[in-house]
Amino acid sequence: MSDTPPSAFDPNPPRRNFYGRRHGKTLRQSQKGYLSEDLGELRPRGITVQDNPDRRPIDPAAIFGNDRPIWLEVGFGGGEHMVHMAARYPDIGIIGCEPFINGVAMLLGKIRNAGVTNVSVHPGDARDLMDVLPPASISKAFLNYPDPWPKARHHRRRFVTPEHLIPLARVMQPGAEFRVATDIPDYMRQTLEEVPLAGFDLVAETPVAWDDWISTRYEQKALREGRVPHYATFRRKG
Repeated sequence: MSDTPPSAFDPNPPRRNFYGRRHGKTLRQSQKGYLSEDLGELRPRGITVQDNPDRRPIDPAAIFGNDRPIWLEVGFGGGEHMVHMAARYPDIGIIGCEPFINGVAMLLGKIRNAGVTNVSVHPGDARDLMDVLPPASISKAFLNYPDPWPKARHHRRRFVTPEHLIPLARVMQPGAEFRVATDIPDYMRQTLEEVPLAGFDLVAETPVAWDDWISTRYEQKALREGRVPHYATFRRKG
């Protein structure tokens, strides 16, 4: 298999199935305020099929108003990790994708409280964003505690499948780092099998987190329930 995966860019992408939740419990009034007052300014333009039916590539530098390294977090959950990284690395721009609106609202509250300005929030499917990002435009990507889809018949819904990994590889720079954190052994098994096939080298897989890691609420839940987190680091092939 070639080190460079085929391009996943499709000017006429098919209608996609989406299997995760988009809404949870009723939002608090403050969270509704974050969505109505803050999301519009933080949301990147030209991502959805409705906004960009021709699927024209976007200019990532325009999202942050300058040319800086851009990181991507897929499924940011409650936003702890994304805000932590934005605050720790103010010279980068980080785009987070999350279709679960309750998670988006939680992130917006954290962004407001932390006062970080180097963030952008796509409240939808990461595949829509990857469709329109130029090749080699992302310098680091994160997949933290993704939906495990534990039943065998649902494993094809996991992010670590060619449908997601080939587009991810296309938009990542040669040498860019891709981090995966999960407490589900079978998810890590599939990760270790599938990610290298999409054009990545495994750097490390360990129970020890990265030096700049912040434990998220999903990780704390896993620890309370006796599950052991594992962390894998990959590097995009040159």
